[in-house]
Amino acid sequence: MTAFPDLAPIGALLGDPRRSAMLAELADGRALSAGELAARAGVTAQTASAHLARLVEGGLLTADRQGRHRFYRLASSRVASALETLAALAPPPAPAGRFERAVLGDLRFARTCYGHLAGRAGVAVRDRLLERGLIVPDGMEHRVTAAGEGWFSDLGIDVAAAARARRSFARACLDWTERRPHLAGALGDALLAALVERAWIRRRSGERAVDLTEAGARGLAATLDLALT
Repeated sequence: MTAFPDLAPIGALLGDPRRSAMLAELADGRALSAGELAARAGVTAQTASAHLARLVEGGLLTADRQGRHRFYRLASSRVASALETLAALAPPPAPAGRFERAVLGDLRFARTCYGHLAGRAGVAVRDRLLERGLIVPDGMEHRVTAAGEGWFSDLGIDVAAAARARRSFARACLDWTERRPHLAGALGDALLAALVERAWIRRRSGERAVDLTEAGARGLAATLDLALT
């Protein structure tokens, strides 16, 4: 007997590339139907249903019924964090062709990771927050300084409300493309929401990749002296 948890059941769930593909599609926090996930994983609806049932049983997904359809999402932000960390340990993807290279390039630059900003943009924002003393490391979390409270408040973010959330406040989440952390947790989610609200970040319908707008480039340059291209 060992005191360490048995990782084999989780490894078995993640070991099938079709299940891994479905989990990756849900890593931004969206809920998708079985049909949508079947199409994205390249399997039949019947095969997808069997895989999704295993992922729900294994605690990685939850399912909600709406009418005749069931919609699936990651069970929690902890699942998303685990997937992101495992992806950082895996060999980098080798895109085949111009289209796949473009998709991967967009994901590497800026994407959502569950509810927060990831990719080069997300890592750069966290780095600059640290450099300017707006947040400081606190183990795997961060603390917001007095100056940081003012900066977040100027963006319309209630730091105290984020701290009261019943989950991680401002966790360091290892980015799978950059191999360095970006800002996650309730504060990371609030930051992305504020950037979207200000139209500094624009979401793409049905995609994890997001776009930095011209207003966003100017805003980050003005508030963080951060140039992202």
